[in-house]
Amino acid sequence: MSLHEKNTTHDHEQSSETPTLREESLQSECPPTPETHQLKKERTQPEPESDVVGHEEDLPPSEGGMDPPEEESDVYIVDWDGPGDPLNPKNWSKKKKWGATLIVSAFTFISPVSSSMIAPATGQVAEQFGITSSAIEALVVSIFVCAYAVGPLVLGPLSEIYGRSRVLQLANLWYLAWNLGCGFAQNTGQLIAFRFLAGLGGSAPLSIGGGVLGDLWRPEERGQAIALYSLAPLLGPVIGPAAASWVAQRSTWRWCFWASSIVDAFIQVLGVLFLKETFAPILLERKAKAMRESMDPEKGRYRDVRTPYDTADRKWQNILKKSLIRPFALFAREPIVQVLGLYMAFVYGLLYLFLTSLPDIFTGVYGEEIGIAGLNYFALGIGLTGASQVNARMLDRIYKYYSKKNGGVGKPEYRLPSMVPGTIFLPIGLFLTGWTSRPDVHWIVPDIGIAFVGAGTILNFQSIQTYVIDTFTLHAASALAAVTFFRSLAGFGFPLFAPAMYSALGYGKGDSILGVVAIVVGCPAPWLLWVYGERIRQASHYARK
Repeated sequence: MSLHEKNTTHDHEQSSETPTLREESLQSECPPTPETHQLKKERTQPEPESDVVGHEEDLPPSEGGMDPPEEESDVYIVDWDGPGDPLNPKNWSKKKKWGATLIVSAFTFISPVSSSMIAPATGQVAEQFGITSSAIEALVVSIFVCAYAVGPLVLGPLSEIYGRSRVLQLANLWYLAWNLGCGFAQNTGQLIAFRFLAGLGGSAPLSIGGGVLGDLWRPEERGQAIALYSLAPLLGPVIGPAAASWVAQRSTWRWCFWASSIVDAFIQVLGVLFLKETFAPILLERKAKAMRESMDPEKGRYRDVRTPYDTADRKWQNILKKSLIRPFALFAREPIVQVLGLYMAFVYGLLYLFLTSLPDIFTGVYGEEIGIAGLNYFALGIGLTGASQVNARMLDRIYKYYSKKNGGVGKPEYRLPSMVPGTIFLPIGLFLTGWTSRPDVHWIVPDIGIAFVGAGTILNFQSIQTYVIDTFTLHAASALAAVTFFRSLAGFGFPLFAPAMYSALGYGKGDSILGVVAIVVGCPAPWLLWVYGERIRQASHYARK
């Protein structure tokens, strides 16, 4: 999942040669007084927030951005009206913030529902279209996730140019159209192509939603919002197949797509009505535009109104170029991104491997009907939801506890403790599921193992995402784009080899191999980063020092 985050408050000191509208108003209305000087002094004080997450080209100079336009006496610099400006999304009411968070999470939920909803009905698709290869059957499911690797690289930069809300909702309409079209596909090629195109639009919430959360929430408030947002793309693939199992049993596979399209249309209406723009450069540009329209050029001596983000680098060509190159540069140079990116890719691939293999376990080994077999997906959902709810309450609490012990200074490493049980639960679940998926063992036992896999998955996801966001402040969007790219490729590729692996090795040996990999790669990671993470960050060109 690529999480773009932008800072929406600026430590922007106004030049005496480039006054703001408020300062000019004070000068024109009354002569300078001690009170006037005091107000101007207060306006130039840095705001009490320094969480800058996003691309350099979108940041004011005082926060690491590019140099501002050449200072001229006829230029207004339009910024927030102090740290309490109600237009700043970080100052919105909690009700409004959570409303936006819930809508973005709903967008993030419905797309992964489609990603795996067809899994229980692949037998029907294969029968109708004459598919004989198990790899092609798996491709029908996983091709949607392949688009997740490509879409964020383009949709993320577009959201920085045209705004979060606009791109998010237009991309969702694209997804809705192609997902609806999947229900009318007449052959395998059409279905695979339509699935890929739907996935491109469906990837938007994964790349833009994190930026919305960064716009809305301060670091010490962000844990619960990210916990909800992180749960959505993992819970969606669980609920989708569980519902589709009954749809496929009672109707046709085509209704899997039509049903999800109906739900998405409802979410789209909510988004149009209630999801407002949160991206600082767009909001300030709207404010500047309103000021330009209200000015009388014959009376005013100022001809130009700008925001701190109006730099030569804020062009779509530059933003797109950096968004395409920087994620891979980070992956090539940053050990933190390499280790966590590969582990997260493994965990995500494992999730989709489970999603495609669960019907085979419970229909093949236990002889359950497809509808009943689909209920076993709820074991994965219980693990995901239960662990997420606990972690949502603990993530910020742990961070504040260690920050207090460190003299009130927070570190990204304080996000890692919840990753420790996640790296333990994951291999436990793999071993338990693999070796108990036998007719002589009650079905509840592999379900318990599946729940452990779900718990381990969400704990790792939430911890890794918050750690990466806090580590790569200015470049968090690129770091998460790199992680999302490789995890999506894993989610696409793992289901393709799963049928052959389980056919050759069986569930016990197959899951044991995956469990050993989970131990070797995952278990040392939080401990190594806890001890050496700060040292690695100090040597990094991109990470927060």
